[in-house]
Amino acid sequence: MTNELLWIVFALVNFLLLILIYRIFGKNGLLVWIGMSTVVANLQVLKMVELFGVTATLGNIVYGSIFLATDILNEKYGKEEAKKAVWLGFYTLITMTVVMQIALRFEPAESDQVNEALQTLFDLVPQVAVGSLLAYIVSQNADVYIFSKLKKKFTSDKLLWVRNNVSSMLSQLLDTAIFTVIAFWGILMSEPGVWLEIFLTTYFIKFIVAALDTPFMYMAKKFHK
Repeated sequence: MTNELLWIVFALVNFLLLILIYRIFGKNGLLVWIGMSTVVANLQVLKMVELFGVTATLGNIVYGSIFLATDILNEKYGKEEAKKAVWLGFYTLITMTVVMQIALRFEPAESDQVNEALQTLFDLVPQVAVGSLLAYIVSQNADVYIFSKLKKKFTSDKLLWVRNNVSSMLSQLLDTAIFTVIAFWGILMSEPGVWLEIFLTTYFIKFIVAALDTPFMYMAKKFHK
């Protein structure tokens, strides 16, 4: 199976699991998903893969599902519930970062076989960590705000795709810009062409993810009226 086909299957599985947890547990399920996804996305993002002729990080699908979850909350429960979910995800990410940084300070036993792997996963570069945290909180709040504004303007359920896609695609653009500027500041200053390539390829993948989640938004709309 090619990376591209596997990536599409992976995206569908992620969105189906999100819809399933919402169908079973309602709003609480979405809150759990957002907290879990902020952690998982920051682990998967370390793996680089070739997709559609470009090099991309693997965490974009799980991270993109957070935007779908907040859009569902905004659509079904209102702006304030969506904002609460955003801050819950941010707190989860901060907690993981702090707890794992302390855990890495422990001296491993002679028989330990996983400390180096944990070091690779969680020994964060401060510049990248700041970029990730700032990009998350700004873009997620932007998504909630844009979706709420569009919901007032495009009230019909037939235009749900407009609210979902426009808010996600614009906020993902903001997310990509903030993260790549902060995380790759050195490249930006010395090699702007390389930075632009990173920015465009990263957003290209996120754009596709945002488009793929549309049918699942309509599915969620039918649950828990």
